[in-house]
Amino acid sequence: MDLKQLRYFVAVAEELHFGRAAKRLFISQPALSFDIRKFEEQLGVQLLARTSKAVSLTNAGQVLLVEARRLLLQASEAERLTQRSAHGLAGRLRIGFVNSMLYRGLPRAVERFEADHPAVEIVLKEMNTQEQVQAILTMQIDMGCAHWGTFPAEVASEAIVSEPFVCCVPAAHPLARRRRIDLRALANEPFILFPRTAAPHYHDLIIAQCVSAGFSPQIRHEARLWQTVVTMVEFGMGVALVPSALRKMNNERVSFRPLAAAALESQVLLLRRADNAEPVVERFARHLTAAAQRGGAD
Repeated sequence: MDLKQLRYFVAVAEELHFGRAAKRLFISQPALSFDIRKFEEQLGVQLLARTSKAVSLTNAGQVLLVEARRLLLQASEAERLTQRSAHGLAGRLRIGFVNSMLYRGLPRAVERFEADHPAVEIVLKEMNTQEQVQAILTMQIDMGCAHWGTFPAEVASEAIVSEPFVCCVPAAHPLARRRRIDLRALANEPFILFPRTAAPHYHDLIIAQCVSAGFSPQIRHEARLWQTVVTMVEFGMGVALVPSALRKMNNERVSFRPLAAAALESQVLLLRRADNAEPVVERFARHLTAAAQRGGAD
């Protein structure tokens, strides 16, 4: 089975008429009929039911039509990317990211990189840290922007930015009037926290800091995304500890206050396969590191 045979078959299957399909393919009708018959003999199945008045797809033909379209699309995509690569640095860069990267320079890094490298197509995929590790191992993404974790030897990690956690409270909350919030002041407050399965390291770190301050946090609600956590705080459902980058959400209904004498740090790691030395990965890593350290500012 080759691509020419698939193209010929798809043309006949879509037109359901050998004459129209032959015109579409710019070949003669007898030649097309011969090639389709030879293709059926090669597969050992009948793909088309022919009468003197009509052509229709058999069950096998209907199945092949779906797969043939998919294969031809993949072949076309491979050809397009190959042609783009012939003009310099090109191709597709697949990047996994945790959602807080939207406030840590990722959109600006993508914008600037694409302006400097118009032949590179960037595809972003939101994933948690463990999902990114698995996607890197299975080569579903080329690099990731993640939180702290335990990584296999095949995955290289590099810290690109570190920032403190801050306390997020409703704007009308009495604690919102303080310049800094002592962690002990949250002892009787309902907490909003992400589930441990989403980010075990940070979940345990927050719990441990609260315990060190003399209390166990009252976890009332759980949310997987930082934006959801902040929105729940906005509705007065509790308080939360969040990375300071979330201040860029510019939500006037919540207040972000620094923590007094707390050692909570949110770190962003750049992940990639340890054996990945692709120039496009290295170049984007430099763009992202610069943007993250600027905090996404121009």
